[in-house]
Amino acid sequence: MRKSLSLSISLLALGAVGPALAADLAARPYTKAPAYAPTPIYNWTGFYIGGHIGGAFAGNNSLTGSDSRFLGGIQGGADYQFATNWVIGIEAQYSWMSNSNNGVLLPGGVLVNSNNDQLGSVTGRLGYAWGPALLYAKGGYAFKNNDNLNAGIGAVPVAFTTEGNHRDGYTVGAGLEYMFAPSWSAKVEYQYYNFGNTTFTSGLVGARFTDDEHTVKVGINYRFNGSGAVVARY
Repeated sequence: MRKSLSLSISLLALGAVGPALAADLAARPYTKAPAYAPTPIYNWTGFYIGGHIGGAFAGNNSLTGSDSRFLGGIQGGADYQFATNWVIGIEAQYSWMSNSNNGVLLPGGVLVNSNNDQLGSVTGRLGYAWGPALLYAKGGYAFKNNDNLNAGIGAVPVAFTTEGNHRDGYTVGAGLEYMFAPSWSAKVEYQYYNFGNTTFTSGLVGARFTDDEHTVKVGINYRFNGSGAVVARY
């Protein structure tokens, strides 16, 4: 009887103390999961079109003289990104230039001038991309409009004949392109054009000039087919 009474008293005591002990225990702190930061993935694969402006500078031995000229034009092409960071592509470009006001003054007071005001190219390009930036080199076929080649002493024209390739040539260049928004990129680019030599075969026999242009351009491209910065999803 005494044992039963003692057991009952012990159980009642535990029942009273248990909730008090539980109340004294600190609540388990709630830890918020770290916020997920989406990782942008830059995709250069796809087609693009755009425009550019800049300047053209003839070579030291050019018929257009040493002055600089304004240029502006359009471009379009396609890129393919492979091996994670490498980009290969093809681009067509066409530029209009302001006319040259200078020329080459030969002995005897003969002024020779060539007003080439259009340039074009079809090139391949290879680049390396890291994040939103693409560093690339390019090269390929170049063409220009027919030169308006003339020579004269004062206002009196001088008759002459020439030989040489005045329309077709090659071009090489390099640039940096940056993807600043989904589907949009901006670039800065240097491009050299060479169209061989012009040699006077009569009238101004012995005169020989290089037909080349150095250009610096800034441009902007709009990219299709989902190219641009996208967010990785998990």
